[in-house]
Amino acid sequence: MLTMTCEDTTTAMRLSWEIQAYEPYSQVWICHSYGRTTTTAAPADVARAALTAHLVTQPARGRDTYRAVAHTDTCQPVIVTANDCKDSDGWKVGPEVYEALPHYLREALPASSWHPAS
Repeated sequence: MLTMTCEDTTTAMRLSWEIQAYEPYSQVWICHSYGRTTTTAAPADVARAALTAHLVTQPARGRDTYRAVAHTDTCQPVIVTANDCKDSDGWKVGPEVYEALPHYLREALPASSWHPAS
């Protein structure tokens, strides 16, 4: 029996994302920023772009640890860490991911990290 996952569909889905910072003294993740959108982009791509843009606007200091969590109504949460945001694999922000971000995060993304719609 074939089953469909959220990655198999091309229809727009509701997606929520959250930027979190780790608080070592209380050992909890604290929300720094969050957003909601309707998009066809993969949750991992939106989380990666949101965390990259957040770290551009508010660089980590010392031992700060950040992560992004994204999920849709039907999928398990996807967690992206700062190490996942390094440009070692040539990852680029696609137009659907760019459109899913709020304006202040779009403006923070380095121009080399995204390619606009043709």
